[in-house]
Amino acid sequence: MCGRYATARNPDDLVEEFGIERVAVDETLVPEFPLPANYNVAPTDPVYAVVERLDKAQPELPPQRQLRVVRWGLVPSWAKDRKIGSRLINARVETLADKPAFRKAFATRRCLLPADGYYEWYGDAGAVAGSPENSSKKGTPKKQPFFIRGRGGGILAMAGLYEFWRDPATPAGADPWLWSCTVITTEGTDDVGRLHDRMPMLVEPVGWDRWLDPRPADPAELHALLVPAAPGRLAAYAVSTQVNDVRNNGPELIAPIDP
Repeated sequence: MCGRYATARNPDDLVEEFGIERVAVDETLVPEFPLPANYNVAPTDPVYAVVERLDKAQPELPPQRQLRVVRWGLVPSWAKDRKIGSRLINARVETLADKPAFRKAFATRRCLLPADGYYEWYGDAGAVAGSPENSSKKGTPKKQPFFIRGRGGGILAMAGLYEFWRDPATPAGADPWLWSCTVITTEGTDDVGRLHDRMPMLVEPVGWDRWLDPRPADPAELHALLVPAAPGRLAAYAVSTQVNDVRNNGPELIAPIDP
């Protein structure tokens, strides 16, 4: 799974990296913009997403690549309230085209979620653990957090989906639409699979145009863009257990330690 990640890039860096044509952020809805560096992104936090949108007035024009701020934890359009989003932070690649929560978004609302890396937790005696929760049982070792990043640094483009949800409780005159997202996951590769059996899907630059294009596409073609990280693409190292508490933040969370 992917339950926490780090993203510390400013919008200018993302505009250059992803070829963004428009930073489509309404600062009345996102008062803290640019988003501050977040080394402990947790579900329901606001995050950057790279999307492509068609002009409804001129649908014949190519889609425009935009940078948006969305809420992590996908809220389907049919949801009764936004609380469901905390349970939909990840979408398994194996069931994207089948599950009602993800099927429509997979067809036309695909995105990239920029990250500097993500965290996984490893249990004692070789037990695999994918949650930051530590056991409260006396004598049970705490799980060791690891930070997983691109070998040599650089931005990871995590494959994601985004959705719109209309909040029925929105006051008159306010924007009722919530943009939300989920991270697509797959089986862990040999490089990081020892830490957890699931990992985020990454989309390499050669596939960005096709993945982001909101026009109808063959699902098999889209799935072909989603491949596990190549051997040697990622590196993992132990980090401080401070990351276990979502209230902690700062670059010290991704500093390597001797486990």
